[in-house]
Amino acid sequence: MKISNAELIISAAKKFQFPEGPFPEVALSGRSNVGKSSFINTLLTRKGLARTSQQPGKTQTLNFYFINRRFHFVDVPGYGYAKVSKSERAAWGRVMETYISTREQLKGVVLLIDARHKPTEDDLKMYDWLKYHDLSVLIVATKADKIPKGKWDKHVKIIKEDLQVEEEDTVILFSSETSYGKDRAWKEINALLYSDKERDLSDEDEEEPAKEE
Repeated sequence: MKISNAELIISAAKKFQFPEGPFPEVALSGRSNVGKSSFINTLLTRKGLARTSQQPGKTQTLNFYFINRRFHFVDVPGYGYAKVSKSERAAWGRVMETYISTREQLKGVVLLIDARHKPTEDDLKMYDWLKYHDLSVLIVATKADKIPKGKWDKHVKIIKEDLQVEEEDTVILFSSETSYGKDRAWKEINALLYSDKERDLSDEDEEEPAKEE
């Protein structure tokens, strides 16, 4: 996808701060330090647009990025950081529950998991929670460049089996270092955002086709 415009429009901590309007959204979730900011910056070809916190686990806001004046990426707080207090986790839980359960514009969630390791208990709980809310989930296994290519299939299989990934959900490998998986990620995100008819119209507006890997 050609990105002509991308900007952070608000960091929301309360429901009344969520942007209004009809624009579809995809939320991005994952453990702290899983590479979520790098994933966003790589997809948008915008170095530094999404910034990594100097204090992992401290972000308590939902960061709304407006892309091509058509849709939102919503970067939600990372989970699984041991030093976060119970009260902070409770604050995350309240805003996340409100967003996930009430946001009509939300079309699906990108769940990022470190490809080098088995999914954690927090990863399992997050996937189960998203499916409880009947959301489509794209699972992105990050840091694929850190794994020998010959072992990629094995790691993807482990993720699918441990999460018990449902048939309609997809697992893809991704590397922010090499941009491997970027085109595939965009293809899957478009499928979350738009119906087949809407995707056809969106493709007509593109100035140039995405390059295949």
